[in-house]
Amino acid sequence: MVTEMKITLIKPNIGRRGHSLYVDESRMEPLQLGILAALTPSDIEVVMYDDRAEVIPYDEKTDLVCITVETFTARRAYEISRQFMDMGVKVLMGGMHAMLLPGEVKEHATSIMIGDAEDKWLEMTEDLRNGCLKEEYVCSEVIVPQKGIITRRDIFKGKNYLPITLLQFSRGCRNSCSFCASGAYFRHHHYCRDVSEVIEEIKSQERKVLFFVDDNIVGNKEKAKELFRALIPLKIKWVSQASLDMLEDKELMDIMVKSGCMGLVVGFESIMSESIEAMKKGINKSYADNHYKEAIRMLKSYGLQIWAAFTLGHDTDTLDSIKETYNFALKNKFSFAAYNILMPYPGTPLYDELSREGRLLYEKKWWLHPDYRFNYASFVPKNMSAIELTEVSFGCRKNYNSMSSIIYRAFDFKTNMRNPYKLLTYMVYNPIFKKEVFRKQGMKFGFKDGQ
Repeated sequence: MVTEMKITLIKPNIGRRGHSLYVDESRMEPLQLGILAALTPSDIEVVMYDDRAEVIPYDEKTDLVCITVETFTARRAYEISRQFMDMGVKVLMGGMHAMLLPGEVKEHATSIMIGDAEDKWLEMTEDLRNGCLKEEYVCSEVIVPQKGIITRRDIFKGKNYLPITLLQFSRGCRNSCSFCASGAYFRHHHYCRDVSEVIEEIKSQERKVLFFVDDNIVGNKEKAKELFRALIPLKIKWVSQASLDMLEDKELMDIMVKSGCMGLVVGFESIMSESIEAMKKGINKSYADNHYKEAIRMLKSYGLQIWAAFTLGHDTDTLDSIKETYNFALKNKFSFAAYNILMPYPGTPLYDELSREGRLLYEKKWWLHPDYRFNYASFVPKNMSAIELTEVSFGCRKNYNSMSSIIYRAFDFKTNMRNPYKLLTYMVYNPIFKKEVFRKQGMKFGFKDGQ
């Protein structure tokens, strides 16, 4: 087929280490770009470049460059866009940051797409054909995600992603956590795909190890059960993200394990009930009241390898409570743990609160400020300095991913040593994350200074 037009999809990097762009050795497929490729009419050529691993060929002829923008990648995305626009190439930007701050993103693009692209992508491609690309495409609410669309994975070939297939069953989350950008993006709604289409997509690719990128795969428990039942005959292994209230439904948990679930990212966020209450993550409150003892016992009984996610720097946090959070995770031998400094994402209640109180640093737009560094505190905490929060959080990550910690945590016979495959998974991925702790810390955003 002779193609009439060409669209170039780009996944931006976060920034640079020293004088070269950061090469993300643990990078995964940019699923959103595979979905956009699948939405594109077949007579339009689609190419994809991943700024995390390859050089972008700015001189390659194309009719439109489409860049997905997250808050962490905004500065670099704007640099890429400027270089193309200076050459007379049209640039369309979308993604979460475009939804949260459309006015800012619009300053750096020919056109922006606000919201999930299924609703407006075909209209946009027709406008492109006719030479009348609109400045803004505002997408309507997508009730059934990715309907009739199977991700195009040919654009991922040869780019050395981790050997795990990314796909989605649902989008969004009904929880109202004050710090969550996803909650702001989806307005605390949760949407599920048709289960039969998810199964079709799994069968269309070759791998048996999958990562459902859902914010909360059990956000709709009955639909989740439908999915898990359908997964059982496929004999796959999978991981995703889920909330602790799944433990209230034994049938759900039993089917989940039978369907091949290896482990889950679970947002514990804090070990203190007062912190959970303040951040409005009520779904965790009853579990935090007894220090998560019963929740952890149940998770281990199912043999699930848990990536425990914590946010550090809430007004209820102290240096001692953060150190205790580290001890809590180590004691429970979580397979992995993330000690994330609380980030005030634009559009969230947290950002608005800190802005009103005059506690935001870096002239409020930390994601664009030339002095901001990855994994640094971008606000003034209540019970410590920003520097202290940065240092104690890095200390948690460094110590938890030390070799002595990795060896100690391996000896959990209910999870990490439950069977050879889980032990192999543990021993392969922990060293990767250990390396990333040091490679990413303090990294500059973008590539060019002073812009």
